[in-house]
Amino acid sequence: MDFFVTFIIGGAVIFGFGSSFKIINQGEEALVATFGKFKGKLSAGPNFIVPFVDTISYRGTIKEQVLEIPPQQCITRDNVTITADAVVYWRVVDMAKAYYKVENLRQAMTNIVLTQIRSELGSLELDQTFTARNKINETLLHELDDATEPWGVKVTRVELRDILPAKAVQESMELQMTAERKKRAAILTSEGERESAINKARGAADAQLLAAEASQKSAILEAEGQKQSRILRAEAERQEKVLRSQGTAQAVQVLVQVTKGNPQAQSALQFLLAQSYIDMGTTIGSSGSSKVMFMDPRTIPATLEGMKSIVADGSINNPNASNESLGTNPVVNPNVNLSESLGTNPSNWTK
Repeated sequence: MDFFVTFIIGGAVIFGFGSSFKIINQGEEALVATFGKFKGKLSAGPNFIVPFVDTISYRGTIKEQVLEIPPQQCITRDNVTITADAVVYWRVVDMAKAYYKVENLRQAMTNIVLTQIRSELGSLELDQTFTARNKINETLLHELDDATEPWGVKVTRVELRDILPAKAVQESMELQMTAERKKRAAILTSEGERESAINKARGAADAQLLAAEASQKSAILEAEGQKQSRILRAEAERQEKVLRSQGTAQAVQVLVQVTKGNPQAQSALQFLLAQSYIDMGTTIGSSGSSKVMFMDPRTIPATLEGMKSIVADGSINNPNASNESLGTNPVVNPNVNLSESLGTNPSNWTK
């Protein structure tokens, strides 16, 4: 009898010890209730509870979880029907609230997410639902986080996955996008043609400007060349005349020195003058714009004799006359020094 009692007591002790020792896995928590009343939480690791008094009322994970929201129809502000679904990332931060404050946590969260999605999409137009997706996600995150805070839940992220309009609306949008693309293509083509025409016009204008500048520079260079050529030609003629005058002056001086004191000097000078007269006639005859009067060769001696008599008479009548009173044919007076009469100025010799 004593052995039986001892065995029962030992078995009760072992069973009580085994039921009071609890091991909680990492990432999980357990709720402890005493006679059905919440007592506390058990964290990860070994834990002990009072046997036959404390019980584990709930054991769940505190890791982040994913809640998939099924597709639902929504109506935008411009009365377009669309279908949207989402995915919600959440985790339990207070196991006691998640268990005691709401009956079915996942269903409650699904319903509140659907309600918030309808409300948010209903305040936007169709075009805004495609361009403002990040803004919609942020708004849903803040609203759901505030709504689930009493349940001990932290919503970490909300993402809209698909926003699909009705088939008729999709076809209209495709037509609109096609027209918009054609419009942009036409605009880009016209702008390209306009830029091409502008570039061509600018190129032609620049080419004309460069051609005009080149022509102007060429004309200037040509004019300067002609000017320089005329200057050089005039300088050459001047030097030629100067050299001829100097040569004539030297020849006259030599002639004066040679004929000085010679009684036949006057006849020699008259012969030279006649020869110069014949050369002058030859020069005049070779000019294309001159009128030439031909003379009979047989009358040349008589003409020379007449010129000699005229020169002789002029010398006798006016022995001191200057070269300017004798016209174009100078006569040397044998009684007058030729160098004193003509001087050294070559212009007196051509008078």
